[in-house]
Amino acid sequence: MSADVANQEPATAEAAGTDSGRIRARFEQLKADGRGGLVTFVTAGDPDFETSKKLICGLPAAGADLVEIGMPFTDPMADGPAIQAAGLRALNAGQTLPKTLEIATALRATDADVPIVLMGYYNPIYSYGVERFLADARAAGVDGLIIVDLPPEEDDELCVPAMRAGLNFIRLATPTTDEKRLPTVLRNTSGFVYYVSILGITGTKEIEDAPVRAAVDRLKRHTDLPIAVGFGIKTADQVAAICESAEAAVVGSAIVKKIADGLDPTGRATPDLVDDVHAYVAELAEGARRKAG
Repeated sequence: MSADVANQEPATAEAAGTDSGRIRARFEQLKADGRGGLVTFVTAGDPDFETSKKLICGLPAAGADLVEIGMPFTDPMADGPAIQAAGLRALNAGQTLPKTLEIATALRATDADVPIVLMGYYNPIYSYGVERFLADARAAGVDGLIIVDLPPEEDDELCVPAMRAGLNFIRLATPTTDEKRLPTVLRNTSGFVYYVSILGITGTKEIEDAPVRAAVDRLKRHTDLPIAVGFGIKTADQVAAICESAEAAVVGSAIVKKIADGLDPTGRATPDLVDDVHAYVAELAEGARRKAG
């Protein structure tokens, strides 16, 4: 353990405490296997509930090591055009937070071990009711949360209750998270750290390897948690390069664009959509398994 970690006490007992264990176990297994991990993001309900459920439930078999399920929201301020469009398609098709939890339940029924992370914004959770949401998320087999619009200063809103409920609360670190801010960001983080490799919204820029390596090295001086790098990753070679320094690569916008490519002119899923997306995920997973070089 690094000196920084050794000298940093958790802000709450829960920060060092109980979680479902699947995220930790998966990263331990990846380390034992000597390879990186692939984290996939898909918006729940895109383009419709049944297609989305089939697609998400098939991600582990296609090669996803962790599955992030996006909770659609009407004002996704951190998301780029592709994920915004996916959220709009999902909402127009009638997707709700209970239906998103239903998809998580279906995925857990097909795979007992894959870590499931819900990603999104706080407003739908607040409207649903925090206590009810956390209980229902655990019942659905969810392991962690990424809530992009809740800063550490608002930990009492959801982060601390989530940890008490046994859910990992996964934080985002960015290129602008400086040495002064980083300990605050990491204080109640658990599961893994999600490093946002590019400033701005999702899916709009290409990732650069050298700055990412330097950023991952810096994060590892502050935490022993696994690092997953996302934003701008589209190819197996990019996944492999990321996994040379980080524990996992996150692919979201590129997968969501594949879904959009599989829609007919009326916006309905074509017969090959699910298989085509799974084939693309399998390509990305190959990069995580071979790394770079």
